[in-house]
Amino acid sequence: MPRQQVGKVRLHYFMQGMIAMLPLSIAVIPWGILAGSMAINADLSIPKAIAMSMLVFAGAAQLVSLGLHMSETSSLAILLTIFFLTSQHFIYALVWRDKVSRFSLKSRLGIGFLLTDELFALRANEPKHNRFYLLGAGLCFYLFWVVFSIVGIVLASAIPNLDQFHLDFSIVAIFVPIIVSLIKNRAAAAGVAVSCSVAMFFYLFKLPGALIVAGISGMFVAALIETMILKKQEKLRSVDDFNDDSERLESIAIKEISPENCTKENV
Repeated sequence: MPRQQVGKVRLHYFMQGMIAMLPLSIAVIPWGILAGSMAINADLSIPKAIAMSMLVFAGAAQLVSLGLHMSETSSLAILLTIFFLTSQHFIYALVWRDKVSRFSLKSRLGIGFLLTDELFALRANEPKHNRFYLLGAGLCFYLFWVVFSIVGIVLASAIPNLDQFHLDFSIVAIFVPIIVSLIKNRAAAAGVAVSCSVAMFFYLFKLPGALIVAGISGMFVAALIETMILKKQEKLRSVDDFNDDSERLESIAIKEISPENCTKENV
């Protein structure tokens, strides 16, 4: 294929990715504004606040770490909290490993940096990935996040108590449809139900660590149920194979003792 044609195909996939991610990018606008304003309220300088959104690029991790920073939590506690809070990215990487292994190192590093819950959900059920589609979708979301984090930084200086405008509703608005779209089986449904129940329990009794405990509990239950389902399916397959073998042996035995075979042997 001519180089010019290859460039057009790559641009086509890149733009497709950006367009597909656009609705989720628009939905993250209030969240980005909240993250930017919260960084200023946490006494970060403007350059540090901008650098945080550009380099960390993780909404929940930024909000939680800033909240812990304002409550004067130790650095080790913040690091451990963020590690467990973002541990789902290890699962994302394992799921996508075989699908992106054929890409160049540069492309894999770029996709790894741009990989978010939203990007994973967008392509979770696709059997194959196009690197330019992924880069386009991820870059679209990244630009929206950084730009509107900067908007939040600017507004925090002009509008006092910006966090009182309940911009955090966008977190729910983004993740509810993502979670619902990923509930494809009983294991996923059970995991979501357990996570929600644990989070509500911790919230009602004002216990610390709700996010971490709820997330780990949901993942554990989902993995346990999925393992049980797979074992049950494997057992059923073994029974079916045994029945097939029994039927095959029975048919062979019937043929061997059929009158025709007996007549031939007597002759």
